[in-house]
Amino acid sequence: MTYALAHAMTQPLSAVPAAGPHLTVLAGALGHPFFQHALLAGTAIAAAAGLTGYFLVLRAQVFVGDALSHVAFTGALAALAMGVDLRIGLYAAAVAVALLLGSLGRRGRADDVAIGSVFSWIVGLGVFFLTLYTTSHSAGNGSAGVSVLFGSIFGLSATQALTSALVGAGICIAVVAVARPLLFASLDEAVAAARGVPVRTLGFVFLALVGACAAEATQAVGSLLILGLLAAPAGAAHRLTGRPLPGLALSVLLAVAEMWTGLGVSYAVPRMPPSFSILAAATAVYAATYVPRLRRRPAAVPA
Repeated sequence: MTYALAHAMTQPLSAVPAAGPHLTVLAGALGHPFFQHALLAGTAIAAAAGLTGYFLVLRAQVFVGDALSHVAFTGALAALAMGVDLRIGLYAAAVAVALLLGSLGRRGRADDVAIGSVFSWIVGLGVFFLTLYTTSHSAGNGSAGVSVLFGSIFGLSATQALTSALVGAGICIAVVAVARPLLFASLDEAVAAARGVPVRTLGFVFLALVGACAAEATQAVGSLLILGLLAAPAGAAHRLTGRPLPGLALSVLLAVAEMWTGLGVSYAVPRMPPSFSILAAATAVYAATYVPRLRRRPAAVPA
C-alpha cells in the first residue's frame, strides 16, 4: 500500500478550472479512490467517536477508552495469530471486555480498580499474542501488527470503507437513541434510578458501544491513539459549552472536522502519517480552548 500510495501521489492531477492551490489539492485528493475510502470511513468513525467520547468525559470514564484501546490491540493480534480476520478479534475483544468492566463496576459503570486490573492483564496478553504472531505468522502479513498499532486509513478497500461507515452510522444511531436517558443517568444516577431509568442496563449498553467504537477507530488512528480521538474533541466541547445537547453536537462536529483536516494534511504532505495529522488537529483544537480562559480574568466582586 505504501508503494501504491506513493505512485498515486506522483500521478498528474486531473485538469481543474483555474483556482487557488487549496482547491486544486482538494480536487486532486477527491479524485483518488484511496482518499474517497478514507473520507467515507473516517467521517463515520469520527462522528461515532465524538458521540461516545462526549459521554465518556461526562461520566468520568475516559480511562475506559484507554483500556479498550489496548484491548483492541490484543484482540486484533489474537485474531491474526489464529489466522482469522483481525476485525473479528477487534470487535469481539473490545465489546466483551467493555461488558466485563461494566459487570465489575457499580451499576454498569467500570471503576478505576476494575479497569486497572483488567488493563494490566490485557497488556500482558497482548505481549503474548504479539510474540506468537511475529514468530509464526508475520511472514505472510508482516505489516498487519503495525497497522493495528498506528492505523491504516489510507489502506482501506472499498468494502472495508463501506463496512466502517455502516458500523459507525449504527453506533451513532444507537447513541442518539439512548442519549436522553443516558444523559439523565450520567448527571444524577440516584435520581434517575428512582425515576425508573434502567441505569445498570444503560451502563452496559454504553460500554458495549464504546467497545465497538474503539474497535472501529483502530482502523483509522490505531490502537495507540484511539484515546485522543475519543477524548480531545469531547473535552473541547465540554470546555466550550456547558449545555449537554449543543455540547454533544459540537463534539461530533469537532471530531469530523479534525478527521477531515488530518486527512487533507496527510494528502498534501505525504510524509506525515494520517494518524498523526488527525490527532495533531484534535490536540490543537483542545489546546486552543484554553486561550480565552487564560486571557479572561474574573470580575472584581463589589464590597
